[in-house]
Amino acid sequence: MVRNIIKLGDETLRKISKPMQKFDLRLWLLLRDMADTMYKADGVGLAAPQIGILRRVVVIDVQDEHGLIELVNPEIIAMEGEQAGSEGCLSVPGRRGYVVRPNKVTVRAQDRNGKFFEITGEELLARALCHEIDHLDGIMYVDKMDHEIFDDEENA
Repeated sequence: MVRNIIKLGDETLRKISKPMQKFDLRLWLLLRDMADTMYKADGVGLAAPQIGILRRVVVIDVQDEHGLIELVNPEIIAMEGEQAGSEGCLSVPGRRGYVVRPNKVTVRAQDRNGKFFEITGEELLARALCHEIDHLDGIMYVDKMDHEIFDDEENA
């Protein structure tokens, strides 16, 4: 089921999400709905707060060998390097910003069954991991951007 994505200005996006404690059918349905919503919106990631649910749940798909990544209670445990570039958000439609992020991150999370795992991402995946995990703490890319990017600047 495709859910409504809430937009910048909605106070839910600024709240800290609570950890998931039950790994049950409700979580599985939430993960499915989040993936459906992300794909329908042509996004590469979606955090539960973006659909109004203050839980530490994220889905990401940067169209690489990882495919759809489901992260429950994720936390960044290592980061290295630096990358800077254009970033957007499904909750901030039509806008982009110049954001500096780590070039490589390792995240520890749980899967839909509660089993712990680690994933390491570089470049776009690292950016997406940082961006979506920020959402769980009420942080948005507009808080971290150096400046807004306009269409003519991005194509220059």
